[in-house]
Amino acid sequence: MAGNVNHDYHILPPDIWPFLGSVSALTFTSGMVLFMHEMANAHLVLGLGIAGLIATFFSWFSNIVKEAQSGYHTPVVQLHLRYGMILFIASEVMFFVGWFWSWFDFSLFPSSISEVVGGVWPPKAIEAVMDPFDLPLLNTLILLCSGTTVTWAHHSLIHGDRDGLKKGLWATIILGIVFSAVQAYEYSHAPFAFGGNTYSSAFYMATGFHGFHVLVGTIFLIVCLVRTYKGHFTPRQHFGFEAAAWYWHFVDVVWLFLFVVVYVWGGWGAEIH
Repeated sequence: MAGNVNHDYHILPPDIWPFLGSVSALTFTSGMVLFMHEMANAHLVLGLGIAGLIATFFSWFSNIVKEAQSGYHTPVVQLHLRYGMILFIASEVMFFVGWFWSWFDFSLFPSSISEVVGGVWPPKAIEAVMDPFDLPLLNTLILLCSGTTVTWAHHSLIHGDRDGLKKGLWATIILGIVFSAVQAYEYSHAPFAFGGNTYSSAFYMATGFHGFHVLVGTIFLIVCLVRTYKGHFTPRQHFGFEAAAWYWHFVDVVWLFLFVVVYVWGGWGAEIH
């Protein structure tokens, strides 16, 4: 099959999944609007949207894997896929810039919303903050270690060491699961709940969305592990794994900023829980 590809470009037969993905995304967002306004059939519309998106992800990505295994991902196509992943990560960076922006706006200018926070940061409603050098520091070390293990897996793949690739992926996945478990425990024992003031809202939105990205990255790596056991990836063609590794390093870097800005600097001077 690969020998039949005599061009450098991504020319494929028509596929229904991009269209179904668009319809599912519209259904999902419509369902979210209905759900937020507590309107009738909100759960049905939202459920259909989520089911459609999951089906689209599974089927469309499966097709991409088949294309790679069939030889359609020529060097030019791989380069363009890398450009696409870079732009996607750039959009994710700007997503988190929004949360950091709100955090700095609330914390550096508390007097502008004194009726809400009392002119101080953290707000008077926050009796205690999380100790940054307890569970947050542990999670920081876990993610730093996971960045090392995914790099180990990447170097093993480049040098043809399949055993090292598997071990590195297993280690990274386990560390990602442990990180999520520690964060869930941290949330369940937090001294403040979501909402009610700017500190708790910004805290949970920023760290919570990061936790969601960790879950997505873990799933990404699990797919790569399954593909590894199926014999996929070669030292010269492994964009699927490379994209997962880039995404994971992005998650690591965002957490470092969250740890310094939100946990350490954001709660400086407040009572520790």
